[in-house]
Amino acid sequence: MIPARPVWLKLSVPFFQHKGGLKMESWDESSLAQFDGRDGKPAYIAYKGRVYDVTDSKLWHGGLHMKRHQAGSDLTDSLSAAPHDNEVLSRYPQVGPYQPRDVSSLPPGLERFLERFPIARRHPHPVAVHFPLVFLLSVFIFDMLYILTGRLSFYETALYCLYAGLLTMPTAMMTGFFSWWVNYQAQAMKPIVRKIQLSFLVLILSTGILFWRNQTADLLEPFRIESLFYLILVLSLWPLLIALGFIGGSLVFPHGRSKRTGGGMKQNEETASL
Repeated sequence: MIPARPVWLKLSVPFFQHKGGLKMESWDESSLAQFDGRDGKPAYIAYKGRVYDVTDSKLWHGGLHMKRHQAGSDLTDSLSAAPHDNEVLSRYPQVGPYQPRDVSSLPPGLERFLERFPIARRHPHPVAVHFPLVFLLSVFIFDMLYILTGRLSFYETALYCLYAGLLTMPTAMMTGFFSWWVNYQAQAMKPIVRKIQLSFLVLILSTGILFWRNQTADLLEPFRIESLFYLILVLSLWPLLIALGFIGGSLVFPHGRSKRTGGGMKQNEETASL
């Protein structure tokens, strides 16, 4: 006799009991999402058309693996780029086939390319975005070194960093739009919309600072009111860039879900397996 369904389980597709959880004739996004491992629910994940029950894995405690992968979703792309091989899933029971209802909106050629090189799905933007972040953050540092030491080379280096930041920013933004399209179907998610707004604000502000620098031979020597306004503008890049990095990092590595035990963070037993 099949036991009654839990209160949180409201599925419209046939299911039957298996040791450790439920099996279903077919899974889709909505049914899989109900098994996210939170609040005592089982933790199921989809991979290459199959659904696996990872509830008993300590590395999926609370439905979150490595502070990044959330149970109750299709992790085919994420796990394909993981540092471990996919055979680790063979130790967990399969609970049915996965047939997503959403059809990919990507061109077939691009879809095949991403299947062959899954690293291209998520990694280009995190790699590209570091360059404008570092270059633009460095402008204020080298300007301050120039004020403290009087060495003109620091002032010139600040200008070069400003140029480099602006030159690398379009690539970072284009890879960001590509990642948004490929991984989130260009949906207007609040964190991504905020990133886009901040990115254009940084682009406009940096362009204005560079224009001002090129219009004046030396904005910092002698130090004057104009110099103070210039430094305030350069320093205002810092909170914008830090916010961009934080939002981007929170998309890749969700925060605030780690469980503290024994006065410290509970560590995962292994980082190379599920």
